[in-house]
Amino acid sequence: MIKKFFHATRRALAKEYMRFLEGTRNPTQIAITGSQGKTTTTEVVHRVLSQFGHTIRTDRSLDTIYNVPITTLRVKPWTQYIIWELGIDHPREMARHLEIAHPSIACVTGISPVHTDAEHMGSLETLIKEKRRIIEYLPANGTAILNHDNEYTQAMALHTKASIKWFGMTPDCTIWTDPTSIKVTVEGTSATCYVNDENTSRALKIKTGLIGNFHLYNIMAAYLIVREAVPKTDISQIFQDTVRVMKPLPGRMSIEKGPLDTELLNDSLRASPESTRAGLESFDRITYSIGRKIAVIGEMGELEDPQGEHRKTGEYLATMHFDYILCIGPLRKLTIEEAVKRGVSREKIGYATDVFEAAKILKRVLRKGDFWYLKGSLLRNYNRILKLLCDEDVCCHEVLCPYEHCQ
Repeated sequence: MIKKFFHATRRALAKEYMRFLEGTRNPTQIAITGSQGKTTTTEVVHRVLSQFGHTIRTDRSLDTIYNVPITTLRVKPWTQYIIWELGIDHPREMARHLEIAHPSIACVTGISPVHTDAEHMGSLETLIKEKRRIIEYLPANGTAILNHDNEYTQAMALHTKASIKWFGMTPDCTIWTDPTSIKVTVEGTSATCYVNDENTSRALKIKTGLIGNFHLYNIMAAYLIVREAVPKTDISQIFQDTVRVMKPLPGRMSIEKGPLDTELLNDSLRASPESTRAGLESFDRITYSIGRKIAVIGEMGELEDPQGEHRKTGEYLATMHFDYILCIGPLRKLTIEEAVKRGVSREKIGYATDVFEAAKILKRVLRKGDFWYLKGSLLRNYNRILKLLCDEDVCCHEVLCPYEHCQ
């Protein structure tokens, strides 16, 4: 009861303080949402805009319901830019965020069916409608920045009075990446992007320590956001220099020294259908000759159609080239079934019921010099596998384990 009262009071203060700020200095407000890529896009925008003026962003470790008012009360009278990373997993949450946050620039990084189960959004349709509010809210002189390659965000263009800037992999976008130029290595990602302005197009060479071809979407979205926030300024060099030195956040496609003298690509903090596909595709792209490439993938949660989405992973796996694949959790039996049906050798794909059985199998399978990809979710705490491979104790033996238990 006390916590509810405290939160309600903080929200009321945040609303009043935002009205005061908008009536005086009126900082530029930017809102970013989507099913994947929000945090990386926010991080890039924050790093670049901080070089142009005082910039505040939401804390990536806090639930957005609390994050928005807390962030508001951190804003200084001299703050020039506020970046709202707006995650939602229940209906009407976006509307509550927008009672305080009033963006003039809004970005939807992409939509996939995460949080669409009955306990959360209830359906993909509801998720789309809720995410779409962020651009429906924009004023006529605002800017909506949308992923042209995502069918759901593309359809959102009909639901905003703001101008639209597109990013994607085709030349009809405001900024686009030539897919043939993308190179992914253990050091990072590089590609050539093209910025289209009226009748001109200019190349933008991108090199970054972020690992994964999907990061090009985050980088392109960030470029458009910064360009709208800092108009009439050539941001290209500052932007390129900033993304060049960026490194992956821990557990988000980060290269680590793995157990048993292996190399690990750790992507164990999120597991939506789109992030799983993109992560596997990026891992497949990386050339590695020292040892074998092994994919370890766990279940995805909070899905409207969990059986169908887990089968789709099997479709992707059949197009990739891994030496061994280990699937974890009952729903991943469907992944194995689909992959084998589409041509993956049954000898190259294994199954574990949980992280404990997975660790036992990996102790037998992994060899010195192997490169392996670990894909899981925060709630299932797949980092426990790393501890078990090092013969360390873990404090939680449940399938669903709050991540902080085993730190």
